[in-house]
Amino acid sequence: MEIPLFRKLHVEGLIPEESLRKAETLESQRLFSLHWELKLLLYLGVVLLSGGLGILVYKHIDTIGHQAVLAFIALVSAGSFLYCARKKPSFHWGKMAAADAVYDYILLLACLSLLTFVGYLQYAYEVFGHHYGLATFIPMILLFISAYYFDHLGVLSLAVTNLAAWAGIAITPLHLLQDSNFANDQVIYTGILLGWVLMAAGRWSSQSGRKAHFEPTYTNFGFHLYFVAALAGLFTHDSLYLLWFLVFAAIAWFLYTQAMARRSFYFVVFIVLYTYIALSYVVVQLLENIQGNGFNILVLGLLYFILSAVGVGSLLIRLNRKLKNHERL
Repeated sequence: MEIPLFRKLHVEGLIPEESLRKAETLESQRLFSLHWELKLLLYLGVVLLSGGLGILVYKHIDTIGHQAVLAFIALVSAGSFLYCARKKPSFHWGKMAAADAVYDYILLLACLSLLTFVGYLQYAYEVFGHHYGLATFIPMILLFISAYYFDHLGVLSLAVTNLAAWAGIAITPLHLLQDSNFANDQVIYTGILLGWVLMAAGRWSSQSGRKAHFEPTYTNFGFHLYFVAALAGLFTHDSLYLLWFLVFAAIAWFLYTQAMARRSFYFVVFIVLYTYIALSYVVVQLLENIQGNGFNILVLGLLYFILSAVGVGSLLIRLNRKLKNHERL
């Protein structure tokens, strides 16, 4: 019973003052859940420990030695994997419950240590030579296996990130990597293709029932990767920007219908924002091609951005109401 109700009953003379005091004492001693606070501290602890390993290596590499550092990192990773392997529940294709409170974080530490080990091994001894793709391909495979075997969304995110890194490195010529020049067609088309592959993987996970809860992670990564790569293609193909925009708009419309069918306002918002960015780029290009007074063109541009920003805000409000009204039906 709530304290305000106790006080009301006490004023009306229905309960004695002693009962009211006991209720107030119990209210003040009510337990407060620290579940998410502890989880956040555990996560920060894993991240800080992983970062601390990197700082330790950087500052004391001359005195510690490569082999000692590698042995320590390997020990941390192997010990963490061994702990998780012993604690994990029996494997099945559904969602598996964590063995204990620190299980997820020990697994995350194991995978981060594994990435540190492989990266440092390549840095210190160049075991993969100039085949930089192998330095990301091998950890990627191990991360995907760990994500499915231990059923961990955080590790799956690391694996997908490694997949994107491997794909970018594998198709990019060495001189482009050295010059940090990623604005080329190979990288753009790879990003577009990989985005669709990840979205297809999400659809497969959902429909097959094999780790169906992995679907949002795959879809989220694939969705944003596709749109970022498509925008990069639009920005870098000045002579074909109208054709790029038409294709971009057609695919955005298709994904919009899918998002509305799923009743996902999150994806609807980003589709609208990505499309607005693409449309704004086209409008600016068209304004630049207009022969006329520069001041008038500037005014037209400012009017477009003001009116279009209001229009996008109104559109999102209407779409949100539409989805909410549908949920009530």
